[in-house]
Amino acid sequence: MNIVCLDLEGVLVPEIWIDFAELTGIDELRATTRDVPDYDELMRMRLSVLAKHELGLPDIEQVIDRMAPLEGAKAFLDGLREQYQVVILSDTFYEFARPLMRQLAWPTLFCHKLGVEPDGRISAYHLRLRDHKRKAVEAFRGLNFRTVAAGDSYNDTTMLGAADAGILFRAPRNVVDEFPQFPLVNDYDSLRARVDEAFARMDG
Repeated sequence: MNIVCLDLEGVLVPEIWIDFAELTGIDELRATTRDVPDYDELMRMRLSVLAKHELGLPDIEQVIDRMAPLEGAKAFLDGLREQYQVVILSDTFYEFARPLMRQLAWPTLFCHKLGVEPDGRISAYHLRLRDHKRKAVEAFRGLNFRTVAAGDSYNDTTMLGAADAGILFRAPRNVVDEFPQFPLVNDYDSLRARVDEAFARMDG
């Protein structure tokens, strides 16, 4: 009874906000959870910048519709799902993720929702649960599932710590340096090997 919990952006798909920042030329929107540990601070900044530039959900959707999963991500995910239960735990929003989930064959995704006005303006964000990645992993373990988790950012580290085994995937140096207890891998073959090794150790 094994579950693999994965972050989404930076692990399976590109960072949506970075792609949007590149398209619009708004450098402030390049900041992600790799840079800012406080998610509320990050989202308040993003909504403020969007309002200042009069940009809304339709503008972001234009970017997302052109995006694709990272190279090799779908094959990695498909292979993982053949052997393990897989749940994606993300701080993205369902409104953003749907086109990318379609390309990944609709894996299970737990994330958040946006408050969107009739004119497309994003007026709020609604967290499903604070620190939901960690709490989801703890709930799975409470149901007697063994868990291995992988992510790349500050907001993944409590999830990694709560799992039976946590792995950093293509994480930036600042995150790697602050959380040396988690092994770092940089490609899908290595990540799959680490996942398999972690569950094999649990088997004794």
